[in-house]
Amino acid sequence: MKTILNVIWLVLSGFWLFLAYMVAGLVLCITIIGIPFGIAAFRIGVYALWPFGYTTLERHDAGAPSCVGNVLWLVLAGWWLAIGHIVTGLALCVTIIGIPFGIANFKLIPVSLFPLGREIVPTDRPFATTW
Repeated sequence: MKTILNVIWLVLSGFWLFLAYMVAGLVLCITIIGIPFGIAAFRIGVYALWPFGYTTLERHDAGAPSCVGNVLWLVLAGWWLAIGHIVTGLALCVTIIGIPFGIANFKLIPVSLFPLGREIVPTDRPFATTW
């Protein structure tokens, strides 16, 4: 079922969201200071491409640098990407078939606003950590 949902997601909105995250990542990687933000954009872009079967968890060991980084991210790219999720989610919710995908877009908004200090894990083992 996850594969079917992911394929429909890919056609309806996943590819365009993926491209938006890749563009944001490339723009952020232009400077040396922006490279960690660009890497976060690439990581979330892959998650936005194929989201069903994965979830995000807060990392409690992230600390203050990720908090400061999230504020910078919000100013530089986060709110643009969140607006993209809102517009796409509203457009998908117009049809009955698109409602689950619109809700999935709305669930991606917090991740697009504050990506640092989070990790993406499979839903079948949500307490696992990637090293």
